[in-house]
Amino acid sequence: MYFAIIGEDVTDSLSLRLAARPAHLQRLEQLKTEGRLLLAGPFPVLHDDASLTSFSGSLIVADFGSLEACQAWANADPYVAAGVYSQVTIKPFKPVLP
Repeated sequence: MYFAIIGEDVTDSLSLRLAARPAHLQRLEQLKTEGRLLLAGPFPVLHDDASLTSFSGSLIVADFGSLEACQAWANADPYVAAGVYSQVTIKPFKPVLP
């Protein structure tokens, strides 16, 4: 079953994100290699000057055997360990389109 993992960033998370990003991406690549990753990416904050230099959170949609397995995977995310996220929400997800 697919689950959406929604991470909400702490204020001024960019330096924390950059430090933990390689390990975070490595775990996402593993899901992709296993054919379990549907999509993943950050929520950029658009500033008045149209720059995208900060983020408000992230979304990962991936296939896990259970809610508990998804929660365990999310809890072990390097962004969680680095304090990037103030909160992580997990919801079942049903792909419809495309």
